[in-house]
Amino acid sequence: MDLQLKDKVVIVTGGAKGIGAAIVHSLAAEGAIPVIVDRDAEAGKRLQADLHNSGANCALINVDLENPDGCSQSIAQTLKTFGRLDALINNAGRNDKVGLESGTVAEYVASLNRNLVHYYSMAHYALPHLKRSRGVIVNIASKTAVTGQGSTSGYASSKGAIMALTREWAAELLPYGIRVNSVVPSEVMTPLYRSWLDTFPNPEEKLNNILTRIPLGQRMTTADEIAAMVVFLISAKSSHTTGQHLFVDGGYVHLDRALT
Repeated sequence: MDLQLKDKVVIVTGGAKGIGAAIVHSLAAEGAIPVIVDRDAEAGKRLQADLHNSGANCALINVDLENPDGCSQSIAQTLKTFGRLDALINNAGRNDKVGLESGTVAEYVASLNRNLVHYYSMAHYALPHLKRSRGVIVNIASKTAVTGQGSTSGYASSKGAIMALTREWAAELLPYGIRVNSVVPSEVMTPLYRSWLDTFPNPEEKLNNILTRIPLGQRMTTADEIAAMVVFLISAKSSHTTGQHLFVDGGYVHLDRALT
């Protein structure tokens, strides 16, 4: 299927590792031009080198998105380099375990800044350019926003707000033909997820307990499966899809656990 993404310029925040890197690879495979925005310069350089070696065109912008100047800088640099912007993938963030009992008010506010505020900032600075291209925004959310997890108030409320903003922006941006959707992962093996597993006394036992509760195939969703949905959503093949939350999770959130 031709997704008609050749030479489309797409910013991917948190694009150097995990789900972000999978999105970047998928974009490059479709002939798009991914712009990797990430604070991890070394991981970004490795990914950029891999893509260049395969003949793909891409760019790397090393900024801290928790600083609004980093957000505006990433948009400005993309426009300076390529002269256009066709899509924004808001992906950067991490489950920082700031809970109601375990965290302070200051830590909660910091978690919102880490996981939520830059989604708004990136969209705000990208908007004039997305209007010109009638572009697309895809926000990466999380099942924690709809299921709860415990001890992660900052991350869960950030992701809940991201899902709300997806529908709000889809409504506000209708006059410009800008589509906005979110992809909602549940259990995806990424470097951050692996680090979380390693906090348990028996990581493999914890992982096996999780796998038995995933209805479709009792396996983790792969980062490539998340990426495939994201790339479809920014393509012309999904041209009448906006304001939607797409759960790519093997039925983890919505199907009866009795099925497992």
